[in-house]
Amino acid sequence: MDILFAQIQADLRSNDALRQSGALLQALQQSAAGRDISVIAKSAVEEIVASPASAVCKKLAFDLIRSTRLTADLWETVCTGIRTDLDFPDPDVTAAAISILAAIPSHHLSRLITNFHKEINSCFDSNSDNLRFSITETLGCILARDDLVTLCENNVSLLDRVSNWWGRIGQNMLDRADNVSKVAFESVGRLFHEFDNKKMSRLAGDKLVDSENSLAIRSNWVSSMVDFVWKKRNSLMARSLVLPVESFRATVFPLVYGVKAVASGSIEIVRKLSKSNTNESVLNANNAERLVGVSDVVTHLAPFLASSLDPALIFEVGINMLYLADVPGGKPEWASQSIIAILTLWDRQEFSSARESIVRAVVTNLHLLDLHMQVSLFKRLLLMVRNLRAESDRMHALACICRTALCVDLFAKESVRRGQKPLPGTDIVSLFEDARIKDDLNSVTSKSLFREELVASLVESCFQLSLPLPEQKNSGMESRVIGALAYGTGYGALNWTEPALEVVEVCRPCVKWDCDGRTYAIDCYLKLLVRLCYIYDTRGGVKRVKDGASQDQILNETRLQNLQRKLVKDLREVNTPRVCARLIWAIAEHIDLEGLDPLLADDPEDPLNIIISNVHKVLFNTDASADTSNRLQDVQAVLLSVQRLGSRHPRAGVLLTKELEEFRSSNVADSVNKHQCRLIMQRIKYTSSHPDDKWAGVSEARGDYPFSHHKLTVQFYEAAAAQDRKLEGLVHKAILELWRPEPSELTQLLTKGIDSSSLRVPPAAITLSGSSDPCYIEAYHLADSGDGRISLHLKVLNLTELELNRVDIRVGLSGALYYMDGSPQAVRQLRNLVSQDPVLCSVTVGVSHFEKCALWVQVLYYPFYGSGAAGDYDGDYAEEDPQIVRQKRSLRPELGEPVILRCLPYKIPLTELLLPHKISPVEYFRLWPSLPAVVELTGTYTYEGSGFKATAAQQYGASPFLSGLKSLSSKHFHKVCSHIIRTVAGFQLCFAAKTWFGGFLGLMIFGASEVSRNVDLGDETTTMMCKFVVRASDVSITKVIESDLQGFLDDLTDGGVEYMPEDEVKVAAAERLKISMERISLLKAARKPPKSKDSDDEDSEEEEEDAEDDDDEEVEDEDKRKEKEHKRKEKEKKRREREEKRRKKKEEKEKKKKEEEEEKSKGPTTLSKPTAEEVEHRALQAAVLQEWHMLCKDRSTKVK
Repeated sequence: MDILFAQIQADLRSNDALRQSGALLQALQQSAAGRDISVIAKSAVEEIVASPASAVCKKLAFDLIRSTRLTADLWETVCTGIRTDLDFPDPDVTAAAISILAAIPSHHLSRLITNFHKEINSCFDSNSDNLRFSITETLGCILARDDLVTLCENNVSLLDRVSNWWGRIGQNMLDRADNVSKVAFESVGRLFHEFDNKKMSRLAGDKLVDSENSLAIRSNWVSSMVDFVWKKRNSLMARSLVLPVESFRATVFPLVYGVKAVASGSIEIVRKLSKSNTNESVLNANNAERLVGVSDVVTHLAPFLASSLDPALIFEVGINMLYLADVPGGKPEWASQSIIAILTLWDRQEFSSARESIVRAVVTNLHLLDLHMQVSLFKRLLLMVRNLRAESDRMHALACICRTALCVDLFAKESVRRGQKPLPGTDIVSLFEDARIKDDLNSVTSKSLFREELVASLVESCFQLSLPLPEQKNSGMESRVIGALAYGTGYGALNWTEPALEVVEVCRPCVKWDCDGRTYAIDCYLKLLVRLCYIYDTRGGVKRVKDGASQDQILNETRLQNLQRKLVKDLREVNTPRVCARLIWAIAEHIDLEGLDPLLADDPEDPLNIIISNVHKVLFNTDASADTSNRLQDVQAVLLSVQRLGSRHPRAGVLLTKELEEFRSSNVADSVNKHQCRLIMQRIKYTSSHPDDKWAGVSEARGDYPFSHHKLTVQFYEAAAAQDRKLEGLVHKAILELWRPEPSELTQLLTKGIDSSSLRVPPAAITLSGSSDPCYIEAYHLADSGDGRISLHLKVLNLTELELNRVDIRVGLSGALYYMDGSPQAVRQLRNLVSQDPVLCSVTVGVSHFEKCALWVQVLYYPFYGSGAAGDYDGDYAEEDPQIVRQKRSLRPELGEPVILRCLPYKIPLTELLLPHKISPVEYFRLWPSLPAVVELTGTYTYEGSGFKATAAQQYGASPFLSGLKSLSSKHFHKVCSHIIRTVAGFQLCFAAKTWFGGFLGLMIFGASEVSRNVDLGDETTTMMCKFVVRASDVSITKVIESDLQGFLDDLTDGGVEYMPEDEVKVAAAERLKISMERISLLKAARKPPKSKDSDDEDSEEEEEDAEDDDDEEVEDEDKRKEKEHKRKEKEKKRREREEKRRKKKEEKEKKKKEEEEEKSKGPTTLSKPTAEEVEHRALQAAVLQEWHMLCKDRSTKVK
């Protein structure tokens, strides 16, 4: 290989163009094979680029440069070669030099195009088609880039030149050469496309955030090009027709975008963004002129839909005509022509690589068609969607179809109400009556998930319709849909229930499905059913006209009652106990028991008898597999249903009591179920014996559906639950993106104006250089999680009084960072740094995984650069080529020895690689125990505050704690629930986040205050301890955190919390325990030992007796001896009574001990009291959830 490379280098050094081109082709082959050709690239730069050579060799050399990495010095050589070639007499050589401009790094590009703008201008006026093509193509790529927009922001003269070049590119759309015209159309289309999609250009490799000025600059270019397209639209259409048919496709989008921007009025807002008062002529166009202009473009494009044989051209024209059909005054025929042509591509089985694009184009624009066309396309679209491979495309299409079905149904019904002729087939039942769809819905088992996706999408669309419709300020594709929905619902609160009722009827067979344990679609269906039953109050039966019910309401309630009866009969055909229990809950909660015929009480077809027989089936079912049943939950659900059903109807109470008795006495019930059955039977018995005392609110229907497919832990993995979670995520994402899309940055700017929050201010800079360094370096970074990239922006300031001719900034990497081109470090060469004049430069890196990262900056400046001080350079070059010796002698002395300054590393905080993950407290607590990787650490911080402030007196203000955790609010976390217990006890904070790479990370912070010891001592500085518990979905995440715990706390709290090792925590806890024990022992020693009441009484009595005995001994009178004997007898009697009492007490104590021992031998009881920890945990959970609800209420009031 060395011999081959040596031969290639030798050929490059020859002056023979043929040998040079052959060598370059060989080098390109080696590069394509994956070999390192940097040595050859160096030779190519020095021998071909920097020296005179043929156009072919120049072109091949530039291709070679694109395929490899160059050092900063070699890029300087390339730039020098380009400068020379721009004045070269051969236009082909100049064209080759121009073509490489797009590959030059942005920090070299600005100087190049600023210094050689005259040569670039002359290229536009050249007679050579090749040169005009090259300059149009290259500048079309460069000028739309974000890095060039940023350069223009800081350089007014460059901005004027670039604006002028855009005008020249626009004029080249009418150029005489076909290839120049085509590439000019493509360049203008690229500018429009980037502005419309707000996509950051990847060509430069730099991720730069748009500031206000750069957005204004781009808007100015767009408005000027739209103005040009509008004025010259007839000429442009005529020019495009003369182009070869394969080039016509490039002309479609620029024309359509420019004309629509004027016709829809969006150009006026773009002009406001551009902050310029020029080009006002477009605003003077009246509505008629705008509509004629759109109609002309449609007339120009329409023939290509029918006559073209190129599928890509038909698709491009069709998509753009749909884009024009949305203009105010647009005709449905424009949309129908396009959709028919696009669907013809599907039928011809051509353009099969774009099946998803075809379906997406059709379903997204369905609302542009008239009602007849929408209905006729509906069944066909369902079959097309069914055949889509990609899940996300299928979900998006289903969401569009379901929304269209609701739109059509609502619109048609409202039109009939307003006196128009009814259109057949517009109701939801008719729209979904296709034979294949019906078969799919009615079959018990199915291999595909399509039917579950369809039911879930339909139901979730109904729920979206029940919410207030989003406001639509500017006209657009969505405005027609929202207008149709608003027209159909009349903004009525309950008008959405009519199509929802039809959805429930269409999807009724889903309760019989056996989905291998999956329940998401069935849960969605039952949730909607319960909501409708609650809204229409089906318990109370069908309302009457004299009760104030309208005809529509009576009709809907009758349909819902009939549906309930059908579902009761379907209970026998339900295949899984899990679904059976949930269906019993949904029906039993809302069925009209008073409306049942009492004469049919013994009929097995009576709904109540069917429900009770299925209750029996669930309670006594022990054979079902874990996939089809969750016995614990199923039995609990059925028992709760039994309690509520039996306590609101006497006959149901009698029958269900028998069932409960049977279940309670069987071996199937465990001790918990037996206790529960006893309690339920007592309640049913009480309600049946006290019908007048029953409180109406006890058994009131709540309208909730408490079941879910979510599992509490992941320890017992179920494939069905995982599939359910995935399906739920896909459906929710598709529905929300369609019904409530998050506006793009451009949309926010167009609606809210320039002061939008999407314009991010660059963060605070960090100083990297030392205090006495001759160059001052400060840096900040910008992160883009979408691309996984981080940009480091450096500001270099020359603090010396001299002008530094050359400064090199080297940036190395550590951790998970990498450069796009694979190089180990980046070098930025800065020239002519004037004293105290800041110079900006930046580097962009990718992040491969979640890990601590840093960028290491090194500054090299050359104080003797260009001075010739080290001119006499003696070296031994005897063994080397004489030409290399000559180059080294001419280059090396000029540089001189560099001065190297090492800067502080720029560390990327770990929190920068996290994204907020919105999650409810319930889901958070569900997910928390299932996260396998755990890290626990303790942190301390000090806060200042008076003791009085630290007590509960501060409960309504800011907490005196949390002063070390204030910076958490600025981090990329989602605060799931924050509850500060409003005493001196402490607090709990919960956060959820996801890494850039999909891993989940949960964080809980527990804090306990130590201020309660001395709260009355006034101002003081107190140490606060808090516990951080991190749980993650992957061990690699916690390993990164564990590797530097203090670093993680610094990233999290901006250095506010100090890590405390566990040994120190234990020592501190033991010390506190010791102090408290000493205090308790001192208190105990200071008190007298307590005495029991009985012993006190007995002692006092004995003391009295002894005292009496003493008194008796002193008395010597013989006459009173009889009285003394009498008294002694009484005392003995009292003593015997006391002994008897003591004996009885002992026996009672022994009895109690025996009973306790017997209870212990029996085993644990289900009615045991919870422990103190359990009580505390429950209280904390309840407090957290209550705080969350309060926060949600506050947010909703703020929004209102």
